[in-house]
Amino acid sequence: MYSKKIAIIVAGGTGQRMGSVIPKQFLEIQGKAILLHTIDQFTAAFSDIELVIVLPATYIEEGKTLLQKNGYTNHIQLVEGGDTRFQSVKNGLAKVTESSIVFVHDAVRCLLTPALIQRCYQQALEKGSAIPAVSATDSVRIVNGEHNSVLDRENVMLIQTPQTFQSTILLEAFKQPYTSIFTDEANVVEANGGKVYLVDGEFENIKITRPLDLAIAEHILAKRFS
Repeated sequence: MYSKKIAIIVAGGTGQRMGSVIPKQFLEIQGKAILLHTIDQFTAAFSDIELVIVLPATYIEEGKTLLQKNGYTNHIQLVEGGDTRFQSVKNGLAKVTESSIVFVHDAVRCLLTPALIQRCYQQALEKGSAIPAVSATDSVRIVNGEHNSVLDRENVMLIQTPQTFQSTILLEAFKQPYTSIFTDEANVVEANGGKVYLVDGEFENIKITRPLDLAIAEHILAKRFS
């Protein structure tokens, strides 16, 4: 029933926190744009996967040029993003017209592996959802005004992407009106009464947000390609 696979890759960054005029997804690591590294991992995981790349309207043409120039033309659609992640993902979901397993992934998490993608797929098939998560290694405190209190980090998991769902679950959840608590797809599904199941993530699956992240990613990919 859910043999089709669709990855919605959300590439809405502007590069502000990176201190770059170039959006993060277009920055290069090891001579290749971050977005292309991300696409490579999904196509390595599943040769039959369809990709929906969600970009800011002002970068659609640049995205199209990047993909065509590097030969990334098969099974890829470009979609304009919205003002929020919720709206951007919803725009991408408009391309899901058949029962599918849908991955929603941050374009700038280019260090994920095909094994993680396959793990998410298998669990979503079995349970309906698969949310990659890793344990917290730092101490964690909750801040409330001038007060703060410690959290037991044994009970804290750090959430990653690709957040993966059976399409019927995700499409139904995104019929809800947007609220500010919708920071990721798991929140949206949970608010709609759906169950969210975690799956082992990867510590190297970092979100490239700041210059230090870029340096870390360069180091990791250099080791992988050596």
